[in-house]
Amino acid sequence: MTIVSGGARGIDSSAHYGALYAKGRTLCVLGNGINLIYPPENRELFDQIAENGAVLTQFPFNRPADRQSFPIRNRIVAGMTLGTIVVEANAKSGALITANMANDYGRQVFAVPGPIHSPRSKGCHKLIKNGATLCESMEDVLSEFEYLFPPSSKPLELAITDLNDSERQVLELVQAEDLHIDDLVRTSGLSVAEASVTLLQLEMKRFIPQQPGHIYSAAGK
Repeated sequence: MTIVSGGARGIDSSAHYGALYAKGRTLCVLGNGINLIYPPENRELFDQIAENGAVLTQFPFNRPADRQSFPIRNRIVAGMTLGTIVVEANAKSGALITANMANDYGRQVFAVPGPIHSPRSKGCHKLIKNGATLCESMEDVLSEFEYLFPPSSKPLELAITDLNDSERQVLELVQAEDLHIDDLVRTSGLSVAEASVTLLQLEMKRFIPQQPGHIYSAAGK
């Protein structure tokens, strides 16, 4: 999978960092010229993205980011992907522009619900009311693109040798007993971020299915 985002502060940067942490591929579409770093604190992030994907833009050198350039950038983000996930959005968020463009392009749109009194949830709730797929977990996204992830024909006992240390540790814990993610963090000693990425990797490799309520158990158990 490739994660595409805009390199902005907040959710954008988190999406890129998450992909890099999982040793995945990520693309960053800038709203300015390629020789300008915006936001400036993301210089190191952009360098890492360039080594594990690409940093790209349609704008010429020295073109600064502004109110006009970001919507133009968003249409490229929407067009490059099969699905667009809106994590947070107020009623006039630029993320809604991306979602509307994705919908116009015939792409799948997902929205993460939030507290009903939070302004940052208003845009997501509006998208869900208008037909976007409610997204509470990775499974909600993967289920829409299941055809991209055919079941592995490799025997389970052989595939275990391909796991890293964290993946083996987590797999052993859930093989012993079903665990909630909070219990898994306490038992494994991993950080929340490390545990979440490890669980994601194990789910993608079909070792650990997630049960309702964020409970994890070993496949075939």
